[in-house]
Amino acid sequence: MTHEELQTKPIGIFDSGVGGLTVVAEIFKMLPGESIVYFGDVGRYPYGGRSKETIIEFARQDVRFLMEHQVKFIIVACNSASAVALETIQKESDIDILGVIEPGAKAAVDNTKNNRVGIIGTKATIGSDRYARAIQRRREDTKVFSLACPLFVPLAEEGYIDKKAAYYIADDYLKSLIDLDIDTLVLGCTHYPLLRDVIQRTMGENVKLIDSAEETARELAAILSLKNLLRPSGGEVEHKFYVSDVPDKFSQIAERFLGRRIDNITRVDITRY
Repeated sequence: MTHEELQTKPIGIFDSGVGGLTVVAEIFKMLPGESIVYFGDVGRYPYGGRSKETIIEFARQDVRFLMEHQVKFIIVACNSASAVALETIQKESDIDILGVIEPGAKAAVDNTKNNRVGIIGTKATIGSDRYARAIQRRREDTKVFSLACPLFVPLAEEGYIDKKAAYYIADDYLKSLIDLDIDTLVLGCTHYPLLRDVIQRTMGENVKLIDSAEETARELAAILSLKNLLRPSGGEVEHKFYVSDVPDKFSQIAERFLGRRIDNITRVDITRY
């Protein structure tokens, strides 16, 4: 394959469910000329409660599926897979693979003024401590405060993004972080950007929110530009969406996440890979 042909290939993205669609939404904004192949492993969601070996095997299958579509780059839009499997699949792959943790950690270090950073995510992501370690690798003296907010995922998926229940839950979760004088808060789950307004209002305007989905899309754009892999303008853009289970609910949630209707959703047997 020539370099020119490689430029026209799609970007592959996988997640254990629908949360990675926030990464897709940011790519649509920043790189509207790129085609995307998205795989949501909704049939085995969530990855977080699985063993390390199982998560790695799932990630390998997801990569093999995307490689079948001749993608030029892969984004692991799942925090659990980014925390546990990223290094393994990067070593095994011939193309670049980017997770969502490092871009978010880098942005947190770049933005904090008082070196006090909060991380919110699922229990699995917070338990892995990967965000904290990624931040402190960049700046050792940073104080990192991590908090699991598991109810934010169903709130986002069910559309409870501007209802009283969301504010009550956010207040209950986040009041401990407010007392810790953080000036930067990483949204360490790809569902959480849908609750950005709720979280910002709860934390106050003096706290900078870091959207890991947005930062991942920004890092992708930088890498593609550096490697001269951006798709030439004028070519036909085509997006494909695949899931490992019944796509009906995925379609409903996808519209909420992307702000547009997605009809071309195909179910695949991921265990074949």
